[in-house]
Amino acid sequence: QVQLTESGGRLVQAGDSLRLSCTASDPTISDYTMGWFRQAPGKEREFVACITSSGALTYYADSVKDRFPISRDNAKNAVYLQMNSLKPEDTAVYYCAAGRTWGKDPRGYHFWGRGTQVTVSS
Repeated sequence: QVQLTESGGRLVQAGDSLRLSCTASDPTISDYTMGWFRQAPGKEREFVACITSSGALTYYADSVKDRFPISRDNAKNAVYLQMNSLKPEDTAVYYCAAGRTWGKDPRGYHFWGRGTQVTVSS
């Protein structure tokens, strides 16, 4: 069972940058696609970005494309989400996920972290 732990969430102002990190308990995480999802109060969980096991390919939701680059460091069992030009509508709990899948469907991700809160004030 792979355990994922997110960190880096906090209260920031609109326009600020923030980097989220997700570390895995198992080095086999290097075999998985890694994704970031988010859930705002009263809304469904939505896809943010994902990256292939090698890091060669990435895919983004339109709402964050060009603002939230995703990256990974398999030597550190970690994946990152660099969040730039933050907006109040980016406020949500951000979750890290891993799976033998590709894309935005959360059903393809088998392992999930517990989330980290990002709050963007206007």
